[in-house]
Amino acid sequence: MTKNMKGPGIFLAQFLGDEAPFNSLEGMTKWAANYGYKGVQIPVWDKRVFDLDRAATSQAYCDEINGICADNGVEITELSTHMLGQLVAVHPAYDLQFDGLVPEEMQNNPKARQQWAIDGVKKAAKASRNLGLDVTVSFTGSLAFPYIYPWPQRPDGLIDEAFTELAKRWHPIFDEYEEQGVDIGFELHPGEDVFDGITFEMFLDKVKGHKRCTINYDPSHFLLQQLDYLDFIDIYHERITAFHVKDAEFTPSGRQGVYSGYQPWLNRAGRFRSLGDGHVDFSGIFSRLATHGYEGWAVLEWECCLKHPEDGAREGAPFIADHMIRLTEQAFDDFAGGETDRAALKKMMGID
Repeated sequence: MTKNMKGPGIFLAQFLGDEAPFNSLEGMTKWAANYGYKGVQIPVWDKRVFDLDRAATSQAYCDEINGICADNGVEITELSTHMLGQLVAVHPAYDLQFDGLVPEEMQNNPKARQQWAIDGVKKAAKASRNLGLDVTVSFTGSLAFPYIYPWPQRPDGLIDEAFTELAKRWHPIFDEYEEQGVDIGFELHPGEDVFDGITFEMFLDKVKGHKRCTINYDPSHFLLQQLDYLDFIDIYHERITAFHVKDAEFTPSGRQGVYSGYQPWLNRAGRFRSLGDGHVDFSGIFSRLATHGYEGWAVLEWECCLKHPEDGAREGAPFIADHMIRLTEQAFDDFAGGETDRAALKKMMGID
């Protein structure tokens, strides 16, 4: 039986707030379903919608979470551990910035912060299994990214050492996910050590091709890097287990290009946009994913420097639904039918 892509889904992280309906899972699932979403991607770091510690230890709690979603007409697409994955590897240059993501007792203590993050990512494997999910989405973190540009000249071995250490931290996590039968789909994202195809291959090689190391495909980051995001699907489709549907635009000028001159999002040559407002070829993407048999979710990740988030969410569900391809179970030119007749084949070519 032909299996199709699932969707539309929506990542809740960018819409969380202190006012109803954005301050509870009950409210957000009703809100999402009202816009036409069939799935919600849940961030594990915000207790307004999810208690990771309880989910990792209590099947009853996970049944309750699934029940809330089902009662409101949606299901969980994946758990997101992006903020925890980010903290698995933090370059010292970013210590102060990322300390704001952790409890006060972890601040100014990079080793404690790292262990707290690793423990959290591992808990998400068990929580996913309790919820009946096979995929999570995350970041790899970064040790090498400050050295992305080869000036000042990098010492020989610096990048290899960074990826060796990154693999050392993630390999035991992958083993935990293997025990639970859950994949980690990494969002390949500038600011992470794994941000494009080559860096993913470098990381995958260091973790010895671990089967649980997969990709959360997000074309917006590739457009801003000027990477061929359609060819990427052809190359890496076997490792793509999740899909963030996010738009972006790139409009270079004589004054700025990919690096965008330290400008804020509104003034950058490369900007994230609401679906349909940017330059990403989603018709091509959905076709390529369908061609390679992608069966996961298509999940809106909304980030736009112009449009109101409510408008982005409202427009996102029909946009995704309109691009999803229901696969045909028969060939359009299969009018002849019947089984192969070798005698007939020979006769067609004049073979005695």
